[in-house]
Amino acid sequence: MRLHRRTVLLAFLIVTGIALGLSDLSARHPDPWLTLTQMAHGLLAPDFSDVSGLAQATGLTLAFAFCGVGLGAFAGLALAPFYHRAAVRLPCIAARAVHELFWAILLMNVTGISPLTGVLAIGIPYSGIFAKVFAEYLDEAAPDADRALPPGLPAAIRLIWVRIPQCIPQMKAYTLYRLECGLRSSAVLGFIGLPTLGFQLETYFRQAHYGEAVAVLAIFFALILPIRRWMIWRLVPVFLMASAVSLWFVQTPPMGAGAMSRFFADLVPAPLRTGAGWGDWLRRVFVDQAWPGAVDTLVLSQVALAGSAILAAVAFPLIVPAVAGRIGALLGHAILVLFRSIPEYMLAFIFLQIFGASMLPAILALALHNGAIIAHLLGRQADGLLHRPDAPRGLTLWAWDLFPRLSGNFWALCLYRWEIILRESAIMGLLGIGTLGFYIEKNVQELRLDRVVALLAVAVVLTYAIDRISRHLRQRMRLDGGQPLVWETEEARRGC
Repeated sequence: MRLHRRTVLLAFLIVTGIALGLSDLSARHPDPWLTLTQMAHGLLAPDFSDVSGLAQATGLTLAFAFCGVGLGAFAGLALAPFYHRAAVRLPCIAARAVHELFWAILLMNVTGISPLTGVLAIGIPYSGIFAKVFAEYLDEAAPDADRALPPGLPAAIRLIWVRIPQCIPQMKAYTLYRLECGLRSSAVLGFIGLPTLGFQLETYFRQAHYGEAVAVLAIFFALILPIRRWMIWRLVPVFLMASAVSLWFVQTPPMGAGAMSRFFADLVPAPLRTGAGWGDWLRRVFVDQAWPGAVDTLVLSQVALAGSAILAAVAFPLIVPAVAGRIGALLGHAILVLFRSIPEYMLAFIFLQIFGASMLPAILALALHNGAIIAHLLGRQADGLLHRPDAPRGLTLWAWDLFPRLSGNFWALCLYRWEIILRESAIMGLLGIGTLGFYIEKNVQELRLDRVVALLAVAVVLTYAIDRISRHLRQRMRLDGGQPLVWETEEARRGC
């Protein structure tokens, strides 16, 4: 039975209204305009005087990204041929459902603030992502060449010499997209103590050194925006080797003897370790923490999704010359690329300095980042549409032609980003917002790793449930048959 889009829109508005009623949108900073003024001065006068610190943070940001993405790509390629098996698929789903920041704060209990923490924090979830994507590419490989081989050849020979070579162009393209995501992840890992650009940005903002903070952002954009220019595939072995060597020489404090055994012992639920009753443990974890954390995560994600949808609907014409003009389209493209390039967590941290601790900074960050991604994709699609010679221009073209023709793609993209926004909403708790990340960080600080695992399991279940609901709605609305949109870039499909 098909669901009408007006029915879904009405339900969406009702749920969003309820979420708005439950959300905290207050601006608690005593003088946000003063902070904005100081930031504006820093924007006009960026300070690159700390050359050695910025250079080291930049190099380590690249090193973590290359090593983490490289580990994920190799592991994903090894797992991809077996992805149809539940024993491989389910761990991959669980691995990629946990955010890199959560992996990092969990791994710190074993590896400390070390390069291995950063590499594994990126590599583990990325291996699950690469396994799924590479498996899809292998499944789509043309069977003709495989049929030309002599019968009876081992499956491994057919895989290495026939199926994988057909998929190399798609795999290279997706790996480049994932490297861009890896740079964002690497920078964000600095907010939990790893020496990347995020660490420098947090330090400068907390010290109100906005000129230096703007310099960090400028370097980050200089890395990520021209990535397709400087990423030369024949130099990848050199990049990987240089990254591994640079991380090898990073000095880190030792964790001490027995860290590994303590870590695995602490993962066991407390009632099994101490013999105490289960009732108190279950109440503290699932009633006192998981329930309010899950509610705030869902509330934040719903309001952020609504904001993303509104921004995307309004902003996608900004890159269509027939609506905004050629110069306006170039400016609109630059603005959208700017917001889609900044990691949501980094953007939320900046807004937190302006507005204070509430859901507002996280909502603004999630809405701007995801709305810019959706708007960019819709705008590219709109720019390729054919129009009658007497078609109107400007806002009339947007309201009466472009948006109605792209409404199906608009709905599908919003539903597809829903699961990604929920995943990002959970980590916003690390900034002091009451989502699941807040309680996860609290239990990490108290060394209650059994509770951390339970809360991460709740986050995984929520993410999986939203993904299933999204797929169901897309099928019932007949938007894409439940499959990824053929015109989407891999970047948007996988949530970069």
